[in-house]
Amino acid sequence: MPPIEEPPRVLSIQSHVAYGHVGNDAAMLPLQMLGIEPVAVHTVQFSNHTGYGEFKGQVFTAAHVQDVLDGLRARGVLERCMAVLSGYLGDAGVGEAIVSAVQEVRGARLRALYLCDPVMGDVGRGLFVRPGIPEFLRRRALSQASVITPNHYEFELLHGGGPLATVDATIAAARSLLGQMHDAASALIVITSLRTDDLPQDQLATLAVNAGSAWMVQTPFVDLQPLPNGMGDVFSAVLLGRLIRGEAVPDALSSAVSTLYALVSRTRPGQRDLPLVACREQLTHPGQRFAARLWQVG
Repeated sequence: MPPIEEPPRVLSIQSHVAYGHVGNDAAMLPLQMLGIEPVAVHTVQFSNHTGYGEFKGQVFTAAHVQDVLDGLRARGVLERCMAVLSGYLGDAGVGEAIVSAVQEVRGARLRALYLCDPVMGDVGRGLFVRPGIPEFLRRRALSQASVITPNHYEFELLHGGGPLATVDATIAAARSLLGQMHDAASALIVITSLRTDDLPQDQLATLAVNAGSAWMVQTPFVDLQPLPNGMGDVFSAVLLGRLIRGEAVPDALSSAVSTLYALVSRTRPGQRDLPLVACREQLTHPGQRFAARLWQVG
């Protein structure tokens, strides 16, 4: 038999829960279903995510995360990773360990992607991360990121220019932010849950912007109360997996949005997690496809 080709590896540095689907526990199955080997480094270990209320467990220190990375380094794993994925940060010290890992991965693979989901807050909930995290994301993570996936609220925080009321204003703000990212010519900003005054309120929009183009995907708004946790983690994992697999930006965007819509629309009211395992076929073949349309700035 011919040797089996080694799958692409992604270093995923995120939270871990024993019960539920957030952080690494939301990202690993999508990556695996797309034929990618995740190398998961946990920043916390909790019994469950906060959507279930009380939880037990520990937030790992930056020294702990660095120790795990040292063990991977000794096995030659970091140099074999094609990309790095990060989400919620417990503290800025862990963020510095992630930045260091990104730089090391790029030392072996110059074109390695770093997808940073800059988790900070959301409309209604406001800011929910520790002090220092927003500043770290603006000043350190952004400069290393190939792709960022903020929601509308988080993008306005990163941009720092106040509320964005139109799609064209959002695209202009994104273009100004691209210059602060790693390799601005190929950098990508994907803004989820975009709700501007010029978009229909019964639709949910996702906007992707790079140096040359902007694309939008719109889906029906699914009114679930409460929304399941881990949606952004799944979206980022699918988007990164599709990009690693060589899909063009509009195709990868369409795939990620269509997958998330399929999972959300199959979530029972009151359920706190996406049905990742029960509906795992949606990770590779979403039942309904929403096209990414080129947006012409007016």
